[in-house]
Amino acid sequence: MNHFEFYGIPVALTVDDSIVRKAYLLNSKKYHPDFHTLSSKTAQAEMLERSTQNNEAFKTLSDPDKRIRYVLEIKGLLGSENESPALPQDFLMEMMDINEALMDLEFDFDTERFSSTLKAVNALENELDTSVQTVLSSWTESPENDASLIKVREFFFKKRYLLRIKENLSKFAPV
Repeated sequence: MNHFEFYGIPVALTVDDSIVRKAYLLNSKKYHPDFHTLSSKTAQAEMLERSTQNNEAFKTLSDPDKRIRYVLEIKGLLGSENESPALPQDFLMEMMDINEALMDLEFDFDTERFSSTLKAVNALENELDTSVQTVLSSWTESPENDASLIKVREFFFKKRYLLRIKENLSKFAPV
């Protein structure tokens, strides 16, 4: 049973946080091991498993990035951790420029260059988020909508790439 089924909500890329929280709280009362201390060992083990599943479902579904990853996983659109689809050439060219700026910062830090690189990365991230908002907010689980998940998968990998760059850039942040 996937997390969406566990919470009784449809598979979606965006969810109402209040619904997720309500399902979590209801399941917490229902499955928390402390409420089953007089049950059999088998029932206690099952409640512990359900409680763990409830916590994992909440962590996944209440975080937009984890939720997108999860939907892509259950739809079979993510391979192994080391395997990612080829990103578009124009995006990779932009990343090459930013990576060169990171190397320059590593060897010869300059506050102005740091700021302009950070600004460029933030602008790319905002542009990326804006470009996929319509798909994220309108996607519903149906065979005719599976093609739009390819765009979401590309978004997911681009965002991960940008996150790694931001992590590298943060190493140079002035104190």
